[in-house]
Amino acid sequence: MNTYGRFPLELVRGRGVWVWDHQGRRYLDGVAGIAVCTLGHSNPVMRRALARQLRKLQHVSNLYRIPEQEQLAAWITANSCADAVFFCNSGAEANEGAIKLARKHGHQVRGISSEGAGPLILTAQASFHGRTLAAVTATGQPKYHQGFEPMVQGFRYFLYNDIAAFEALLTECEKDGPRVAAVMLEPLQGEGGVNPGNRAFFQRVRELCTEHNILLIFDEVQVGVGRTGRLWGYQKLGVEPDAFTLAKGLGGGFPIGALCVKAAVDHLRPGEHASTFGGNPLACRAGLTVAEELVRRKLPAHAEAMGQLLQEQLSALVARHPSLAEGSRGWGLLQGLVLREDGPAAIDVVKAAMNQGLLLVPAGTNVVRFVPPLTIQPRHIREAVKRLEKALIACQPQTPSAN
Repeated sequence: MNTYGRFPLELVRGRGVWVWDHQGRRYLDGVAGIAVCTLGHSNPVMRRALARQLRKLQHVSNLYRIPEQEQLAAWITANSCADAVFFCNSGAEANEGAIKLARKHGHQVRGISSEGAGPLILTAQASFHGRTLAAVTATGQPKYHQGFEPMVQGFRYFLYNDIAAFEALLTECEKDGPRVAAVMLEPLQGEGGVNPGNRAFFQRVRELCTEHNILLIFDEVQVGVGRTGRLWGYQKLGVEPDAFTLAKGLGGGFPIGALCVKAAVDHLRPGEHASTFGGNPLACRAGLTVAEELVRRKLPAHAEAMGQLLQEQLSALVARHPSLAEGSRGWGLLQGLVLREDGPAAIDVVKAAMNQGLLLVPAGTNVVRFVPPLTIQPRHIREAVKRLEKALIACQPQTPSAN
């Protein structure tokens, strides 16, 4: 189906931070499958681990115990605030599970009636939570809703990082009694423009959720698994969620998602939620391999260092071209170059960068996003910014010559 506005580029192989097209041209990959290929392309450890697993077992279903699934859940819970994990296949599925969990919490814990809109979930404007119907409704961007109305009931939106806006909406929703089941937030908004969360805002949201017994859910689909310089995005904010979702980088390129919850909000019972493919042996072996390599190679700390270098390089780029770009922002290896409103569009810079042998991805209309493999090295960072600079110059509006 014609659901993708694809670039005219056919990629056929990759190694590390490089990919090649069908004509043999090499590209420095600053996209990594959109924050997915944690260990880079064709990682030898991943290749060996998955080959071994395929010789044993790839799928049996959740009718039976799956040792690889239990091992991955044990690693996640040992290294995070979560006590239990539900595995699925994508970020949207993980967020759908979180939405179901939130509604049950609203009914079971807060005593919210199903009358009217039922339990409410508050999410942020400019957020992105997935493409399935409830997840896209949770997404606070009307452009993703157009053509798919009516949206799922039970969602309200507030301005990200704005304490007053959040408190006002919470007060409005709760004025006649308990109505809010959960708050769902990205620690850093990725697709919405690479907007890092504000610590004071998140700490206040945590306080209010605790006070009202409202579920606090973090969507860590893009920021989790070491990308921010910490294992989990919530560690950058000094607060713990009640539940958080993972996908993208967890499988290093193999589809897997996860809903991770604290024991106090582990409300889902047998028969209430399930997945045929979720947590199968092959997917969990991919996740275990990523986890082991994150620890062995100290990749979160490496992502932090590479992110600092990238920020420095981007700041210098902005200083050289103030008429085209106005700043950069992000955490670790999730960084955005902010273009001037009267400058080139992000999509045009991405296309020009492709011509320079550099793959990047837009984040909204005026932010160019870097989400490379966590294995990227300083020489690659410097080379990427050199190529980006050439792309920016190519996008610079031409001054009409005087005649």
